[in-house]
Amino acid sequence: MWQFFRKERKPWLLAEDLAARHLKKRGYAILHRNLWLDRFELDIVAQKGDTVVFAEVRSRSDASSTAPQETIQQTKRRHLREAARRYISRYGEGDCYYRFDVIAIVMPPGEKPVVTHFENAFGMEEW
Repeated sequence: MWQFFRKERKPWLLAEDLAARHLKKRGYAILHRNLWLDRFELDIVAQKGDTVVFAEVRSRSDASSTAPQETIQQTKRRHLREAARRYISRYGEGDCYYRFDVIAIVMPPGEKPVVTHFENAFGMEEW
């Protein structure tokens, strides 16, 4: 007899779903998810008004050791900047503002996830 089980979503996919839902509730339009630009990835590209947001999603099951937003090191920031450059060169419009946001999600097992949105989390220095 066959038994069908619902496949559990991977934690990072669940976190990205929660982040996209969070942005939509706040009036953002989701333009892209998991967008690969050559070898660089943007988790979520969203827009609200004349601002395009490159949102990096970070999650943890427990924030006691390291908060999710603290896990973005310089190398990752360089990769995000490069992805943003490529995005703007391919899709960008001259009359938009661009920024990097971080959406940190703590997902304790059996508890409601906590979503924290850090707008303009780091600049586009070194352009």
